[in-house]
Amino acid sequence: MALIRFRPFPQSIDSSRDAMDIQTQMNRLFDNLTDRVWTPPVDMYETKNEVVVAVELPGLNENEIRLSITGDLLTIQGERQWSDEAREAGHYRQERWFGKFERTLSLPIPVEAGQVKATYRDGVLTVKLPKTEGVKPREIQIDAV
Repeated sequence: MALIRFRPFPQSIDSSRDAMDIQTQMNRLFDNLTDRVWTPPVDMYETKNEVVVAVELPGLNENEIRLSITGDLLTIQGERQWSDEAREAGHYRQERWFGKFERTLSLPIPVEAGQVKATYRDGVLTVKLPKTEGVKPREIQIDAV
């Protein structure tokens, strides 16, 4: 059995043809990555009485966002669509993501699903999930004896 040395890059990278081959391969790699689903960034933190989830959703209005809770899973769905002008334009640069998204987050503690409140302001969806009474911290009075 013969061993063949793996060479990820051509030996003579100085030639323009080899550099173009590398560029073509890199373009293919990034073209495949653009087929991914848009995933908006999420922050989740806990206060004394609730779990708070903040999601960046710029360019959407509240009617384009769907929010649901099932057990310990919070699901955020929606779609950011191209404007007609942007869809037909010749782009010099495109860094913003468009398309459908869905984020399902596992909640770290039990919450009161019937009392969840959501607000949307300046492109940020804020979801406040009140903790169940069993997991809220309780102050215990210490008596002096």
